[in-house]
Amino acid sequence: MKLNTVRRGTAAAAVLALSLTLAACGEDEETATSTGGDTTSETDTDNGDEAADPQAQTFGPACDQVPADGDGSFVGMSDSPVATAASANPLLTQLVGAVGAVNGLADTLNGAPELTVFAPFDGAFEALDQEAVAGLVEEAQADESGTDSALFTVLANHVVGANLDADAVVGDQDTLAGTTLTIEGDTDGMTVTDGVATATVLCGNIPTANATVYVIDTVLTAPIS
Repeated sequence: MKLNTVRRGTAAAAVLALSLTLAACGEDEETATSTGGDTTSETDTDNGDEAADPQAQTFGPACDQVPADGDGSFVGMSDSPVATAASANPLLTQLVGAVGAVNGLADTLNGAPELTVFAPFDGAFEALDQEAVAGLVEEAQADESGTDSALFTVLANHVVGANLDADAVVGDQDTLAGTTLTIEGDTDGMTVTDGVATATVLCGNIPTANATVYVIDTVLTAPIS
């Protein structure tokens, strides 16, 4: 796959979207129990279980490759903002390196109030033309602004400015690169496409302190041709 020609027209949209404070609020319906006047809701009980065991909400064939404990575990990742959480996950070393090449991007992702990140695993980056990838990284490292490089735009194509769980993420979602991702399926199998590349979710619905992460098997390439 060649990544030599890059359309950068969406970079400004990505910068704007990343700088917005994105808030979403929802209401849980409470169901009172029939004895003792207990008003603890079924929803609250479920959420408490998931908070205690973040792994309970995850799905996908590669979830067993996530460490059982430590910073890279589901519990460890849930306590950290998304870029920090990803840096401890052994499936995402190539992605973390790409993010680190873009000046200030890790801090921007960590500081965002709510995100959904489709995170290509290491094998997805290794399947790309490595000479072209090296060129993108070199260009990004030379960009002091951190927002004008092609690599920034490619990475922004994997980020949605809302925190979406496995139910809410299905459908069309606008990315911070100004593109649209279409997510289909459910916890029994989920795919993500940007109209150019289609990825399968390897491990999804991973909670972090400010985002939900879906590890995918392909780099989404709509911003490049």
